[in-house]
Amino acid sequence: MKLAILSDTHGLLRPEAAEYLKTADAILHGGDINKQSIVDELRQYAPLYIVRGNNDKEWAAEIPHDLAVTLGGVTFYMVHNRKEVPADLSGVDVVVFGHSHKYVQEEKDGILWLNPGSCGPRRFNQEITMMMAEAEEGELRVEKITIPHEVK
Repeated sequence: MKLAILSDTHGLLRPEAAEYLKTADAILHGGDINKQSIVDELRQYAPLYIVRGNNDKEWAAEIPHDLAVTLGGVTFYMVHNRKEVPADLSGVDVVVFGHSHKYVQEEKDGILWLNPGSCGPRRFNQEITMMMAEAEEGELRVEKITIPHEVK
């Protein structure tokens, strides 16, 4: 199962990111979407699993704060801010979060922690990133995707 993992689009779904979404069997979004039209566009590509970020206000009332989902035999726990991850992660294989706009891929205590960074507007001089992953029989392989940008 091919997964696109992204976060912090902040109202901008770049065409380069959309090209990757076209190949995904499912999309995981770690929040800070900023507008309904981005959710609608994401849903055109593949089933969408999404959590609400701190910038997702009234329009996003129906989007859950956190979410657990199993795809390809891998159980994901999703929340926007890493500080809001519960202490008990029993049964969780992967934590997906956003908020910091910084790419993270690290294993800690048998759990893979993933922050795809931001592939929306460039902020804080960060690179523009997302992830593509392959989930199969409980195993997850992750690839960092860096989207080129013009430096002005």
